[in-house]
Amino acid sequence: MQHVVIDFKHCYGIKTLKWDFDFSKKPAYAIYAPNGVMKSSLAQTFLDASRKQASRDRIFPNHKTSRSIADEKGKEVDGERVLVVVPYDEALGPGEQTSVLLVNKKLREEHAKLFTDINATKDELLNAMQAQAKSEANFEQEIASTFTSGDDIYTALGRIKDEVRRQKEAVFKDVEYDKIFNEKVVTALATKGLKDAVENYIRIYNDLLEKSTFFKKGTFDYYNAGQIADSLAKNGFFEANHTVNLKSLGKQVEINTQAELEALITEEKQKILTDAKLLKSFNDVAKQLARNSELREFCRYLQKEPALLSRMSNPNKFKEDVIKSYLKVHESLCMSLIEKYENALKRKEEIEDQARRERTQWDKVIAMFNSRFVVPFELEAKNRIGVMMGGAAPVLAFTYKDGDERAAVEKMKLLEALSNGEKKALYILNVLFEVVTRKQQGIETLVVVDDLADSFDYQNKYAIIQYLKEISADGLFKLIIMTHNFDFFRTICGRFVGYSHCLMASKNSKGTTLAQASGINNVFANDWKKGFFKDPKKKIASIAFLRNLVEMTKGEENPDYLKLTSLLHWKSDTEKITVAELDEIYNRLCDEKEASKEGKRPVYELIDEQGAACSKEAAGMQLENKIVLAIAIRLQAERYMIKKIADEKFVSGITSEQTGRLRGEFEKRFPGEEAAIAVLDRVSVMTPENIHLNSFMYEPLIDMSDDHLRKLYMDVKALA
Repeated sequence: MQHVVIDFKHCYGIKTLKWDFDFSKKPAYAIYAPNGVMKSSLAQTFLDASRKQASRDRIFPNHKTSRSIADEKGKEVDGERVLVVVPYDEALGPGEQTSVLLVNKKLREEHAKLFTDINATKDELLNAMQAQAKSEANFEQEIASTFTSGDDIYTALGRIKDEVRRQKEAVFKDVEYDKIFNEKVVTALATKGLKDAVENYIRIYNDLLEKSTFFKKGTFDYYNAGQIADSLAKNGFFEANHTVNLKSLGKQVEINTQAELEALITEEKQKILTDAKLLKSFNDVAKQLARNSELREFCRYLQKEPALLSRMSNPNKFKEDVIKSYLKVHESLCMSLIEKYENALKRKEEIEDQARRERTQWDKVIAMFNSRFVVPFELEAKNRIGVMMGGAAPVLAFTYKDGDERAAVEKMKLLEALSNGEKKALYILNVLFEVVTRKQQGIETLVVVDDLADSFDYQNKYAIIQYLKEISADGLFKLIIMTHNFDFFRTICGRFVGYSHCLMASKNSKGTTLAQASGINNVFANDWKKGFFKDPKKKIASIAFLRNLVEMTKGEENPDYLKLTSLLHWKSDTEKITVAELDEIYNRLCDEKEASKEGKRPVYELIDEQGAACSKEAAGMQLENKIVLAIAIRLQAERYMIKKIADEKFVSGITSEQTGRLRGEFEKRFPGEEAAIAVLDRVSVMTPENIHLNSFMYEPLIDMSDDHLRKLYMDVKALA
């Protein structure tokens, strides 16, 4: 992001604004914008870009708004690439992204990976169980609710893992889960009529098992026998020429092949299932199951597997056996999941213990904040471990400090107790978190700062300046710092922004413009002194400064002081003072020996001429233009009032606050001249009465619009 080119039209009062911010040599710009020019509008437009929402014109919504913010490649700069720091936002707090600052990156990544691996194994097991059961059931919930009273699958698996290991066969591995364990079937089996019919079937079935030649109730029915046959075959039992001996009526029957064993099991099974009494009992159950589609489906399934009905006297126990059969089939996956989880739990505890003990980036941000900003509170993250586990936003805990006393306090109560400056300091801390988070994540960002230091005391103001300097030096961030505080503007210019990247904003009827700043640092020595004999505007602008120098070095009774005062206020000798006389004062004070070409010309004429020229120039931020206009306006106004009052005794008796005294006398003598009085009131407000050495930057004049001064100059001229 070496360039950011903006082109705005009708964005929140900005009619037009175009500028190419060239960050190739310096990473920061400073913009001085007097109140009402564009600062808040520009910030809002960038804020829209950060949120990827359209900008608009609030006052004239029908105006067609356009907004372009592009880098040197023509790519739009918006979304997370833009961070707007408004003057104050009480709602701003550490967001979810700042959680990355609470735990070091390596630990956080290991913590996340632990459960990523576990979840992958868990998903593999659950998918295998669904396929095994021909089911769409959520087996994570089914396992948890079947074997525990909670919803944690790992607690449930931990409870039954030994039972699954000891289980020799997966007896019910082929049971289709959804055919039996659906809500309507379970509910129906609990109704009295169906329950009695099922119990009757089970009683007959068990009697037949007791009379069976080979099977035995509760321990060895044909399900078990079938599993044994399959197992022996899979393990090559018969291929190794082994035989099985079964006891029948006191005699032993030798089985030599899998086919013989399966034929025997089938024959014995048919004897039981084709028993007339058992068939009648099954039909009684089937009739009651024919009530709806789910029960009919269950009945059809039972007709293929009638022996399953014998397990339905205790559906919950049967469900446990079925699920354990599925788990037995996938025992290796099940045990791997349990092992991974148990190992992860152990490592998780180690990571969290280490995280509690480590000093993280979060702590460093707070430490930096506490070392630089003066505030009556301390803070920490209450949910450090919870943030690491879940990625939630940190919850701050505040401690209020008053001398040696400490008290825990909620954020809203704290805000009630803080001054505006202290509230802003807390807001600044949240900005620090946001910036450091972006740095941690490597997000190249355009940071737009809107009067961040406004209303701060000097210590906190300089702390902000230092931090902005550090951000600009990082490499990831490009800064546009806007302010209406000229002192702040001048300071950041000298500290790190640099003169070439300091801009001043101005507004006229056509739109808003940015221009290279002038008159930032020691304007007299660096600019006006060099142009005193070359540029009449700078010569005039220097008058007030020269007068202050004389006042400091020689006093107010010095002839030079009095002569310079006559060039700032209309006196009896104002029209007689020549350019050569002004040059002589300058040469004495500045140890120079130059002279102007038109030395015989009255300075007043020069002031009037340059005032007229400035009133016709385009709007801009030239400081000397405003001062020339201010001096010309005041001299014209005082001359007009003196001439109108026409009382030499009154005028000669004025020794201080001349403009105000004349204005008061004018209104007293001419109360009906309301239009003139209104113009003179504006003169009192918009031109400085006294310009002191420690404020020779004329900040009030800088804040004032060129348009207003030019208009006032013309209105004062019209009075004559």
